[in-house]
Amino acid sequence: MLRNLLALRQIAQRTISTTSRRHFENKVPEKQKLFQEDNGMPVHLKGGASDALLYRATMALTLGGTVYAIYLLAMAAFPKKQN
Repeated sequence: MLRNLLALRQIAQRTISTTSRRHFENKVPEKQKLFQEDNGMPVHLKGGASDALLYRATMALTLGGTVYAIYLLAMAAFPKKQN
């Protein structure tokens, strides 16, 4: 059992220490420049088309949820009459 534990520990150490590290390009300065640019556009839309799509979807869901909540409140406030 001790031998298995040592072998497992050795494999884990080897895997962690020899994994290839991915090198990513630092894009922070470019993003900072983009978001700090004074072009009259709100910061939540400066990311491009994906930000605009997410913004519109959020607004549509918010509006739809508000309308549905008002509808349900109206149905609860004015129940149908039982004959």
